[in-house]
Amino acid sequence: MRTLPRLAIALALLPPLLAPDTAAGTAALTPHAPPRPGSAHVAQGPASTHVVQGPGSTHVAPEPVTGRAAPGPVRMPHRLGPPAITGKAPAEQPKAEQPKAVKPKAVKPVPTKKITERLDRFLAGRPGPVTAMVKDLTTGRVYRYHPGERLITASTAKVQILMALLLGTPWRELPESVRHDAELMIRYSDNHAADRLWLRIGGAAGFTGAGRRFGLKHTRGVPGDCVDLYCWGITETSVDDQVRLMKALVSGKSPLKVKERARVLRLMGAVVRGQDWGVSAAACAGERVRLKNGWLKRVSNGRWATVSVGLIRGRGHDYAVAVLTEGSAEVGDGIATVEGVAARIMRDFRKCRA
Repeated sequence: MRTLPRLAIALALLPPLLAPDTAAGTAALTPHAPPRPGSAHVAQGPASTHVVQGPGSTHVAPEPVTGRAAPGPVRMPHRLGPPAITGKAPAEQPKAEQPKAVKPKAVKPVPTKKITERLDRFLAGRPGPVTAMVKDLTTGRVYRYHPGERLITASTAKVQILMALLLGTPWRELPESVRHDAELMIRYSDNHAADRLWLRIGGAAGFTGAGRRFGLKHTRGVPGDCVDLYCWGITETSVDDQVRLMKALVSGKSPLKVKERARVLRLMGAVVRGQDWGVSAAACAGERVRLKNGWLKRVSNGRWATVSVGLIRGRGHDYAVAVLTEGSAEVGDGIATVEGVAARIMRDFRKCRA
């Protein structure tokens, strides 16, 4: 028997709108994506559960699969080198007047108070807690909303699992079965695949160790198992840590090599339709989105944790975005909260072109 964590956590069956595996008579471990609000696109198939009992709270973490893949591979930006120099220099030329130095364009400060008031109005009457952060990785501009909150990752932890895996072994050296699990885990949010890769990276210790290498300060893996799944889904984290993780996917200083970073981004850019909500709601036309979402129901109160973490890339900027929420009565309400928060922050980082 595996050791149970001290926190009492239970993963319960999805609600009827996320189709249970009635044919088998039990819950399967490959779940289905929550429907995007206002969308008629709902696929049916097996749902997943995992349960841990003990003192405290209880959780449910189903992570579904639906639809077709979102647009594919990452287009890596071209680096422009200096222009070629040809021909011979003229023999003797009079000295030309030197042009005045052009000062770099000043970075516009983030209107922190304005954004906070806007979010407070939007979230009034909505259940909480909510924590969010956006950072322009190009200029360093940043906004944080309730950064002291520590909420659970749900399936966004799967990005860190994959990054930990690739720290140890390059993608090209992984067995085909392991690469297949990585694709299932990120694109379809498959829990069985995540469990297998969790064990491969060394469980909670390997997860936490990799997080330290990426500079994470508040994210530690939970040892033990949650009955039929390991406990990666109840990992507590901060929005700062999630933004640090996204930065590690685009930074040349990342401990993860460029080809491995590109692989993670490629998978995050091909999340199946129906699971591509969240951060994407804040993107302008023509911007590229790389994301991973999570949704998990607490059995103790029937409330949902809804999370979206990712990158919005375009016009020479990389924006790292993280929104973590808990307390929604329905998963669709949680999605609406996440998307509303992300969009209301991003509108002050840049304007979408008409």
